[in-house]
Formats: sequence, C-alpha cells, structure tokens
Amino acid sequence: MSTKVLISGAGVGGSTLAYWLSEHGFDVTVVERATGQRSSGNPVDVRGYAADVAEQMGVLPELREAAIDVDRLSFIDAAGRPRVSVATKAADGAGEVELPRAELAKILLGAARDRAEIRWGDTITGLEQDDSGVSVSFEQHAPQTFDYVVGADGLHSNVRRLAFGPERDFVRHMGIYVATLPVDRIYGDAREVVMHNTPGRSISVHPAGGKPLAALMFRSPAVPDYDYRDVAQHKRLLLHAFDGPVGVFGSVFEQIRDADDLYFDSVSKVRLDTWSKGRITLLGDAGSSVSLFGDGSSLAIAGAHTLAEELARTPGEPDTALRNYERRQRVRSDPKQNGARLAGAFIVPGSRLGILVRDTAARLMRRA
Repeated sequence: MSTKVLISGAGVGGSTLAYWLSEHGFDVTVVERATGQRSSGNPVDVRGYAADVAEQMGVLPELREAAIDVDRLSFIDAAGRPRVSVATKAADGAGEVELPRAELAKILLGAARDRAEIRWGDTITGLEQDDSGVSVSFEQHAPQTFDYVVGADGLHSNVRRLAFGPERDFVRHMGIYVATLPVDRIYGDAREVVMHNTPGRSISVHPAGGKPLAALMFRSPAVPDYDYRDVAQHKRLLLHAFDGPVGVFGSVFEQIRDADDLYFDSVSKVRLDTWSKGRITLLGDAGSSVSLFGDGSSLAIAGAHTLAEELARTPGEPDTALRNYERRQRVRSDPKQNGARLAGAFIVPGSRLGILVRDTAARLMRRA
C-alpha cells in the first residue's frame, strides 16, 4: 500500500510537493479552501535551486514563456522624475525567472494535476494523530486517515493553527502593511518598476508584462482589530495611510475604492522552534514566512523538493525524514528571515534621512 499524504494548499509549494511526492510513488491529496486559482498576483522570482527543480519538472520553458522582462527599479520624485535606478537581476539573467505568482502557481499545478486528487472549495477542520497516522476531518468531505499532513497554506496557515496553536504565538508583525492591485497603466517603460517614497510610505507600479500591478506599503504598528479577510477595512487603512499628496500616482487611489482584486496584509515573520509535530509538518510561508522580502516562492519550491526527497529516503521513519527536511531547508530560509529588516528599510525608509541614505546607497550600487 502506498503512503498517503494530504497537502493543505494548492499554491506554489503545495503543487510542487504534490508533483514530487507522486514522482516518488506517494498517494497524494491536495485540499484548497478557494474554489479555483487566482487570476492575478504580484511578480515573483524563481531562482537558484528552485530554478533547478523547475527544470527537473520540465516546466522551466513554460515559466520562461510567462516571464516578465523587467531589469531595473527606478526611484522617482513626486513629479515622476527619476532620482536613481538599480538593476533588479544579474547582468546575464541566467538562472532566474520573474513572472506573476498566479502564473507560476498555475504552471506548477498543471504539472501536478494528473498526479494528485485536488479538492477545491474544502478545508481541514480537525487533526488527530497517533503513531500510525493522522485522522483528518473536513468541512465538505468525509473524515479520512493519512500517513502525513503538510500545511502549505501560507502565512495564515490553518494546519499550523490546528496542530501547533494560535497564529499570535508564531506570527510577528514587522511594522509594515502591504497592498497590491491591478491598475490601468504603467508609469515607466515596459522593463522598469517605478517607486516613489515619502517617509514611511512607498508606492510602486510594476509593468508585469502588460498587466501593471501597483504595490503600496506603509509603516504602522499592528492594527488591533486587523482582519486579513476584511477588504473594506483594508481600503480604509490604505486611504488613511496615504491621505495627502501622492505625486503622479493619484489615479491608483481612485482605483482602490472600486477594486475587487485587492490583496492586503501585514508584512510578517513566522518563527517556530520546529516545523513538525509527529506526522504533521509545515512548508513555505506556513513555517518560515518573511512575506514580501524573502524569496518566498523560490523557498517554497526548494522546500517542497527537499521534503519529498526526505520522505522518500526514509520511508516509515517520520521523525528522521521531517527532521532532515527541516535541517536542510532552514539553511536556505534562515538567512532570508535575518535580512528582512534591511530589505524593509530599503523599500520603505522610515524618514527623509532614510530615503536619502537609500538613494545614495543605490547610486553606489550602480557604480560598483
């Protein structure tokens, strides 16, 4: 009888894991709360080890076909005049691909779809485990027992909440909120991301291959009654945070009020002493998020490949497999988490002096 694995989340990490577990002969089920895949998403990078994994899956040509050809980030003043630009990828661009997150997830799920059972519109409601497996209850389907359960369900992981405890114990707000939404025009050229900063605020537009996407970030303490699902609250917070001059980006804020595809969340760090409890483990942002600043998609792909490899390497030894998976993946994820505050200071300087220092550093980077 083949080993049965349940994955919560049909995104980047969950789809990659489904592919590789099936490749190793596992019986895979994926449960996804959403009723279908999102059609939009912020641009993300696939690089390094993750690009090697994508090549082994045979999907790298598809990723390159969907790639966005952007090569620089330009900081502009309120009138739209450039202050300084920095390159956003290596000179030769080798070994990395930038594409919309939704396209990446779609391609990876396409590779896994015929290898796993995908249950859309359902969610896990209970987890109970013993030495032989994990009994899982669902909102829609009948209860079922699996050999392993993997939470690949993001920053607000349901699996983490059920197996490890409440979100407040593991998720730390890093002092920044971020929103993204599709907009009707680009503000630079087709290969340029443009960004305007005022103290503690950042507005940028990514050309995104002809489907421009705005990103708005602002510094703020944790909002006491914040609800990541409350879109009306998100719009109020955004409009309040950016109340005042917004330079050439006025039309972006006109579109926020009517936006039906607005993403908004806290930039947060997820830290756990261990990612596994018995036969339940976490993958990607669920266990080690540095949302926005941490190469999350590449880490999720790399982690999925490593987890599948370790489960296949030591069948019937969950403690050994999951311990080895975590040891190998933390080597990749911990440095990203440790560098998150520096990345935040670069993108969202908190003062006029901070903006000046950032721009000066950017000029020095250009000359290096």
